[in-house]
Amino acid sequence: MASGSDAAALLDALRGARLRLATAESCTGGMVAAALTDIAGSSDVVERGFVTYSNEAKAELLGVPMKLIRERGAVSEEVAVAMAEGALARSHADLAVAVTGIAGPGGATPDKPVGLVHLACARRGAQTLHHRAVFPGDRAAVRTASVHAALALIRAQLA
Repeated sequence: MASGSDAAALLDALRGARLRLATAESCTGGMVAAALTDIAGSSDVVERGFVTYSNEAKAELLGVPMKLIRERGAVSEEVAVAMAEGALARSHADLAVAVTGIAGPGGATPDKPVGLVHLACARRGAQTLHHRAVFPGDRAAVRTASVHAALALIRAQLA
């Protein structure tokens, strides 16, 4: 998981900017929200978290079109962006971060290997940022790296 100091520094930055955050997570299963809410006092920054592990949850909770999921795949830039923008639209947050990926050990395809993760961070009034990575290691390593990448993408969206 992310180091407490990284998460605490990010919470302080969001607090200083008077911004609230929502998370939309698939392969991390709530680990981004957990990293932030492990810090006492985070409730003034973390507005809500969506764990949308299934495609149906992505559609029902975040408004990601099933057609988009079928055409591009749940692990794609387009779906990550739709997840982040959907979380922003369905919350009172100012920013939303989304993570979708293949943590393994199964689920890979020739064009989508284990470790492939797409992240997006949406902010009201700003362009949604996207980051694609292929993280090495086992399931735990991929998920932990994804949390670090999500926190970094939020920081980038603040810059």
